[in-house]
Amino acid sequence: MNQHPLALFKYCPRCGSEHFEEHNGKSKQCRDCGFTYYFNPSSATVALIVNERNELLVCRRAKEPAKGTLDLPGGFIDMYETGEEGVAREVKEETGLTVTRAEYLFSLPNLYLYSGFLVHTLDMFFRCTVEDTTRFTAMDDAAEAFFLPLRDIRPEDFGLDSVRQGLTRFLLASTGHNEAATS
Repeated sequence: MNQHPLALFKYCPRCGSEHFEEHNGKSKQCRDCGFTYYFNPSSATVALIVNERNELLVCRRAKEPAKGTLDLPGGFIDMYETGEEGVAREVKEETGLTVTRAEYLFSLPNLYLYSGFLVHTLDMFFRCTVEDTTRFTAMDDAAEAFFLPLRDIRPEDFGLDSVRQGLTRFLLASTGHNEAATS
């Protein structure tokens, strides 16, 4: 799918005019009312939850895209929500776990195909502490949830590009190779 997402927007969202035309590579502008719409990425979160046995909580995706592949808890940020609130809500929705601390680590851009529409996202990675790592269940977008030893994590088993990249970065940092974590 090489078509720019703005090509799918045919009418001005402010006045409804069909004279809604490309303004530049990031925006469209209405010739009738002058409204300019900038296409920006959606905010999303990814949770890295490590238990006392040095195992990472992973999920199996229940839905497309990448249904059946491994993933980490997380998802889109809701309106009026901070990244920390969003990651805590997503962890709760997908695993039932209560996040007590969310530490921002880094962000990565991603492309996420949703209902045939390519959504540009900015995925924020958080190291999360939860109340009890023994009481969780797969819910919502997760078909399965389980802890996997860090030494057994293979980023190529994860279905989303940013999660693979983020895991590689996180694992390198966790093993003391900090120069890779800052690049």
